[in-house]
Amino acid sequence: MKKKTFGVLLPLLGLSLYNSHARPKMINQQQHTVMIAAPTTSKQVELTPKERAYAVDLLTQTESAVFASVEGLTEAQLQFKSATDRWSIAECIKHIAAAEKNLWELVDASLKQPANPEKRAGIQFTDEQLIKAVEDRSHKSKTFAALEPENSPYKTTKEALAAFKENREKLIAFVKKTPDDLRNHVSVLPIGTYDAYQFILLIPAHTNRHTQQIAEVKADAGFPKS
Repeated sequence: MKKKTFGVLLPLLGLSLYNSHARPKMINQQQHTVMIAAPTTSKQVELTPKERAYAVDLLTQTESAVFASVEGLTEAQLQFKSATDRWSIAECIKHIAAAEKNLWELVDASLKQPANPEKRAGIQFTDEQLIKAVEDRSHKSKTFAALEPENSPYKTTKEALAAFKENREKLIAFVKKTPDDLRNHVSVLPIGTYDAYQFILLIPAHTNRHTQQIAEVKADAGFPKS
């Protein structure tokens, strides 16, 4: 595949440029490639069964991974930081929960606008490439202040996990049943062009990105044993 780099929701997700030859990530993904220059049409188009199943699988897998990553951890382990400028596991969870809500709001706002299939020509990458870009932790940058853990609306890890679970279950139910034309609601932003389905895929990809970060914290030599 020809190398290419592009910016991916830099301030919201805290990412940098992505190289299409990024290494494989923690959560195995089925092959999922879509045409990125789909014919424009004004006809209402629902998700295909394959698209629906792919998104639901990603959402379900990454939800389970978050809870598995913190199972049995003590408060000392949740609050441990390998350095003063690094996030603790508790802070990662607060960020995951806050971003879950914010990313859904982007999807919802897109769907409230008229369908604009003519904008699909501006989409520059496949779903799989976008997911890999978000999950790639070799490229980092600072997130929005509103999504910094210290600005989280969730005061405890337990509260953040509860909000995350509630919002994720609602999203899974939405993807399973929605008749909305996600592919033809396209957002043209300074940082790229995305359809609403791709915005949904960004959510579990972002979750996986920070589940990897939690694993990095736990692997630190100074991580408390209890």
